[in-house]
Amino acid sequence: MIKPRRLKRGDKIAVVSLSKGLLGEEFVEHNLILGKKRLEDCGLEVVFMPHALKGIDFVDKHPEKRAKDLIQAFEDDSIKGIICAIGGDDTYRTLPYLMENDKFKDLVKTKPKLFTGFSDSTTNHLMFYHLGLTTYYGMAFIPDLGEISDSMLSYTENYFSYYFEESPLYEVIKPSEIWYDERLDFSKKALGQQRISHVETKGYELLQGKSVFEGELLGGCIDSLYDMLTPFTNSDEPDVIERYGIFPDLTTWQGKILFIETSEVKESPETVEKMLGVLKDKGIFDVVNGVIFGKPQDEVFYEEYKQSLVKVIDNKELPVVCNVNFGHATPRCVLPYGVRVQADSEKQEIRLLESAFYEEEKQ
Repeated sequence: MIKPRRLKRGDKIAVVSLSKGLLGEEFVEHNLILGKKRLEDCGLEVVFMPHALKGIDFVDKHPEKRAKDLIQAFEDDSIKGIICAIGGDDTYRTLPYLMENDKFKDLVKTKPKLFTGFSDSTTNHLMFYHLGLTTYYGMAFIPDLGEISDSMLSYTENYFSYYFEESPLYEVIKPSEIWYDERLDFSKKALGQQRISHVETKGYELLQGKSVFEGELLGGCIDSLYDMLTPFTNSDEPDVIERYGIFPDLTTWQGKILFIETSEVKESPETVEKMLGVLKDKGIFDVVNGVIFGKPQDEVFYEEYKQSLVKVIDNKELPVVCNVNFGHATPRCVLPYGVRVQADSEKQEIRLLESAFYEEEKQ
């Protein structure tokens, strides 16, 4: 895998709307202002790509413009990092404009850049993985940099800091000591209101299998993975995903650690079982070294999801660790694609066994 360099002060970071065009709407302007200021406080120059602020309707109707923004960000040598505005549900529509562009694919390999986001950005991450670039299932602009508390959530901010050269090397992921309810009010009038928080009492929970297991990280939001593989009425997503080889084949999954998490939709346990069943039918649980399951948002269906995992996987030998702080539940860590880690539920840590970034002194 090709790894990008970490960011340094003075670098430009591009904000892209590859899925939903929420960032261009007036009702999130306060998030935009906050997020831009926080990135600037990190010493970065913030660039909103030409179509990132065009709004929900325009972005929905123009996947080719979304793709153009990403291509342009890779063409610009002064841009060193790319952050997704937010998720959505149709990033896949950008794939034809990206995967059929030989110049873009060459730039990904020859001029790698740090790319971060979660949720529907799963599609982007798997596209980059297919092209051989390590990316980061981590912070997005609106929910993290634009967090409307007085500051970024401290755990999230700590893991975001690993994107910068001035920080120590990214070596271990520990459970957060607190977790937060999702906000009910994201409006401007809620600026400065702190989230409702809870003391974490469970930490990383070993659901089954050995307490220590290793493998390279690969996965994403289970809702997105399910959509990639399951045809809906009038949806061509599975055909597009298959056409460009975006979903990894079974050989690629061999020996990996599958990381999966549930979205803000808070699907029922029955629906999550159906989603897990699609992965099982692909043979993924037969070849991976283990599973890391994210904390559900608001801990909804916390116990039920654990039962669903055991039921569908149907293999008590496969290690499964739950309640990891990534994805839609806050706060969030960063999971780097293709990087080998060791999960150890007894030590309550996920340790990176190789650098998550290009480190010149180690080459």
